[in-house]
Amino acid sequence: MGQAVFLDAHGEAENFRLRDHDAGEPGPGAIRVRNTAIGLNFIDIYQRRGLYPVTLPAILGQEGAGIVEAVGEGVTDFHAGDRVAYLSGANAYASETICSAGEAAKIPEDITDETAAAVFLKGLTAHMLVRNVFDLRAEHNCLVYAAAGGVGTLLTQWAANIGARVIAVVGSDEKAEIARTNGANDVIVRTRIDSISREVRRLTDGRGVDIVYDSVGAATFEDSLESLAILGHMVTYGNASGPVPPVNPLDLARRGSLTLTRPILFHYATPERLPAMAASLFTMIEQGALKPAVSHRFRLEQIADAHQLLESGDSSGAIVIVP
Repeated sequence: MGQAVFLDAHGEAENFRLRDHDAGEPGPGAIRVRNTAIGLNFIDIYQRRGLYPVTLPAILGQEGAGIVEAVGEGVTDFHAGDRVAYLSGANAYASETICSAGEAAKIPEDITDETAAAVFLKGLTAHMLVRNVFDLRAEHNCLVYAAAGGVGTLLTQWAANIGARVIAVVGSDEKAEIARTNGANDVIVRTRIDSISREVRRLTDGRGVDIVYDSVGAATFEDSLESLAILGHMVTYGNASGPVPPVNPLDLARRGSLTLTRPILFHYATPERLPAMAASLFTMIEQGALKPAVSHRFRLEQIADAHQLLESGDSSGAIVIVP
């Protein structure tokens, strides 16, 4: 029998408990994966806190990688022994996970399981942001928050590869150097200035940016809107500081006919779209355009420590759990 980390109550990271767990047999259209690496994401924290409520007790974890052990009825694209990365929606904090075959992809031979687990959800999110939500091009200026974090690292690298001008926002000088290495043209250390939007206006000669990628939420939402050029696009895709306040559509018009969107990856990475998105992501890694960085590794029984590190804002790159 395997093990899994259960969340017994919403709130603090101390509410996790490691217990024996039998994942069972995969049903129709599903596969069972023996996890070799599990990705940690901010959505896990939102679920733990209760911002995105889950039925308790719950096994959290949105992504992982490992070896297919069994396939359910109707599954023809995967076989026992295949190395796969997957999106689970939950259930990944375990030695074994059952997931939909439509939310999995084979890992190329020259990409490690650990890299795949660290990059799958985050990399697909970056793909969604620069290719699906907004078709980012070389002529665009973009503002990327948390540019040294898990998604921010990949998003900055992807935007730089496209040729767009990237203005990165980070929390320290150390992370500023990481953002520059990732390809950022300009870096704003938020702790050193009074206003992000004023700094963006200064860097763009008053024009503002074409698109903002904001994963912080409430604390930066106003600054993000103020950073946009006329006809700019505001993408809020995270709530690290809490959910954004209600928005009056007339305010978007007054600021320059802005657009506002709140995308969710699982609406984009459907079984029909995921194979092409995953292939594009893995190709970017193989070509060296994306360089996923695994900065910290924890065991299943250390999940509380992993959550606390991610919440602290002190990490850079990706955090993985190694069963």
